[in-house]
Amino acid sequence: MKKTSEKPSPEAKALSLFLMAYKTKDHSYKEKAKRINRLWDLVRRDELSKSEYQEEVSKMLGLYGGYSEVVEKTVKFYLDKTGEWKLKGDDKYCQDAQRIADKLSKK
Repeated sequence: MKKTSEKPSPEAKALSLFLMAYKTKDHSYKEKAKRINRLWDLVRRDELSKSEYQEEVSKMLGLYGGYSEVVEKTVKFYLDKTGEWKLKGDDKYCQDAQRIADKLSKK
């Protein structure tokens, strides 16, 4: 059983953070978050291919309007809840989220 330190894609990160944010509002989000996390664990142990995982992530993102929509909903959730966007980083997801946070904060 090999473990890798590979990180999920920006799309997977977006989906995971979206599901974590909304799990308090609807139990189905919590179950989907658990499922996607279990699938990532399988990828890390080489029991599921990354392409199969990414396919599942893409399907789930499609249910919620796609990557951009999910990022925007997540940022909006936290802006409404805390008044600010705190996640910082230099990966694609963090940069996309920060642009949306800046845009929403100006409104």
